[in-house]
Amino acid sequence: MATHTALDDQRGAASILDGIRRADDLTVAAARDGGVRAVRLLAQAATDPSDQLTAIAAVHALAQVFDDSADEVLVALLHHDSAFLREHAAWAFGTRLPRYDAIAGLVTLVREGGFTGMLAQRTLEQWGSSAADQVGLFLEGALLGVSEAFARARLVETIGLVPGRVPERLLRRVAVDTAENAQARVAAIAALGDRAASAAVVSLLSRLSQADAAAAHDENGVGSGDETSVLAAVARLALFDLTATTAPRESWNQGVTIAQLFLHADIDGELSQVGAGDNGGIATLLVRLGDALVAAPAGASRVVTISRGTPESALNGLADVGSFLPGHSFAAVPFAGGPVPSIDAWSLRVAAERGIRRILRSAGAVDAIHLRMADVGSLAAATVARDLDIPVVFTVAPDPHGVIDSLESNGVLTRANFGTVDANEHFWFRARLVQRLAADAAHTVLFPRPRLQQDIERLTGIDIDAHPERHSVIPEGIDLTVIDRSRTDALGSLGLTGGGLLVSRAAHTRSAAEPAAVAFDQLDGLLRTLPAERRGLPLLISVGRLHRVKGMAALVEAWNTDSFLQARCNLLIVGGDLEHPSFDEDKELQGMARSMASGDLGEAAARGLLLAGHRANDTVTRWLAAARYGRPGLAAPFGVYVCASMKEEFGIALLEAMATGLMVVAPDGGGPATYVEHGVTGFLVNTGDGDALVRSITDALTVAGGVHGGANAARARSMVVENFTIEAMATTLAGVYRDVAVAFEPAAWELSVS
Repeated sequence: MATHTALDDQRGAASILDGIRRADDLTVAAARDGGVRAVRLLAQAATDPSDQLTAIAAVHALAQVFDDSADEVLVALLHHDSAFLREHAAWAFGTRLPRYDAIAGLVTLVREGGFTGMLAQRTLEQWGSSAADQVGLFLEGALLGVSEAFARARLVETIGLVPGRVPERLLRRVAVDTAENAQARVAAIAALGDRAASAAVVSLLSRLSQADAAAAHDENGVGSGDETSVLAAVARLALFDLTATTAPRESWNQGVTIAQLFLHADIDGELSQVGAGDNGGIATLLVRLGDALVAAPAGASRVVTISRGTPESALNGLADVGSFLPGHSFAAVPFAGGPVPSIDAWSLRVAAERGIRRILRSAGAVDAIHLRMADVGSLAAATVARDLDIPVVFTVAPDPHGVIDSLESNGVLTRANFGTVDANEHFWFRARLVQRLAADAAHTVLFPRPRLQQDIERLTGIDIDAHPERHSVIPEGIDLTVIDRSRTDALGSLGLTGGGLLVSRAAHTRSAAEPAAVAFDQLDGLLRTLPAERRGLPLLISVGRLHRVKGMAALVEAWNTDSFLQARCNLLIVGGDLEHPSFDEDKELQGMARSMASGDLGEAAARGLLLAGHRANDTVTRWLAAARYGRPGLAAPFGVYVCASMKEEFGIALLEAMATGLMVVAPDGGGPATYVEHGVTGFLVNTGDGDALVRSITDALTVAGGVHGGANAARARSMVVENFTIEAMATTLAGVYRDVAVAFEPAAWELSVS
């Protein structure tokens, strides 16, 4: 196929997702044709504002035309007014040989930061292996003219990726320069841990690692305080990186060791941060699953759950990770500054790779690492796993494919604005990342869907029937003991007992009763902020991140603009950091405020809207039970759980609600459609249709409080018990992990090639 024909096919793609996949055909055609004519056609397409989808495909095709004129076009695109063209040009240059007149543009993008800066940095890292002197000297020169703290830190971090004596000399100078900003010093110190273990570097890091202790004894010490402590902790981590070796598996330890990660949450065994920022259902799942894997008779011997943290928490976790004793341990990848949402975390790639590599080396022989997201954590972990020869198990979900498909169906996303939207959402990169992770994975896991094979192939282009042995369909699961305890607590707080499951409040241990009482007191306090005339209405409850994809603002708008529904129930939103909201959280809160008559959330409680912020998982499950059984004088029983997400791949919170006995309203696609029995245990709806969402919520309230409400609740719970326990999920996954581990044993592959 000639370049001209391939461009015509690209422009004629039936959908945006089809266009993303067809870009490969354009790249192949351009690489085969080559020459000035192909470059001219691609340059024209790349700068056509009417078709930004084809423009991106043309940029990547240019990268495969090895002609000076292609380089010239790409260099010009690095400085283009359109952010998405600069971004994709920086990415595309990573597949080409070093081009000296492109270094300046790439360094400028690194200095500006963000996702585009990460792509430019990655390209410079690749070029540094063959043009270290040129890249290193240019970065050093750029540093002289930059004063902004984070820009300097990004440049120093990039210098740390370049081999050679010139970059190392600069890193050593910045590391000890007390006049330098702390972010740049942290970047320099961390980068020194990746260099060769020379006497000079080890000595420098040793001094810095003891600086906090010295400052504590010297009240006049320069740089004493929190900054010194952070620098010392980073130096200790760098010393570990510099001197540690991967520990071999002990002969007596024959169990399987599994790593799993989600870097956009502060994950601890108590799940104390669930609902804050990106601390959503995935954080709950990883904790429950890790515990279940090590508890299963044929499960994993060790599970290491990796999340984000501080340098101090990263140091403290290494001892547990390095232990060969069976169990579930938690490890942190340290990031400078406060938490950032996943969509803005791409600039943390280098820190993520460094932290993940440190943890996996400390853990010794890791049999598999399970990745679940098309995010910076999976990007970094896949790179480290490849370097350390650790097989990857990847959960394939059509994300961002489902969002792209939904936005295109609603007319929000078009070929004409795709690049503009992509500059913020990074749809193209994330879709390609899913494709690459799935192709490289030793095994892939999929969630159940009504039309699984058709949907996965249509949305992602992956044909799971081609090699069925490489794929497993595994539903997620929940911990029923937590749900049962919450139901018991809720009924006990009402002075009730019930069945073999439920016990009286007097039978509770003091340690169990006190947290339950606190949880219900907190809920009651929120309910008392309602006007007297609204107390005693049933609750709609929704739990999750405050993010557009989760549909919280859309739910508030649908509920608040229907006077009948708004008068019939109160709405409780659980999730988000209300005091210090992230960018995404703030946008959702603004959307909720616009639904209020005054445009102010200050009147929310007066209208029946309660914003609870993030809560620990145990608190959330108790509140679900309270919505089911009611609170005396404050909330009627027979509430409804609403998930208004644009998409829901599976739905842990939905399952928890159903196990509690709540009627649910859920998206009519993805995982929920496989387990919500429409009209009986819940209602499936196109959540993008506000009127349909209102009708479904209204119907759910009617059915929940109707004569069959109790039977439907029991039916929902039985369905969860029979199909979606965390123990069942762990048992099935353990079999996948064992098979992957066996296939990657040296004896297995040596036999296969003999």
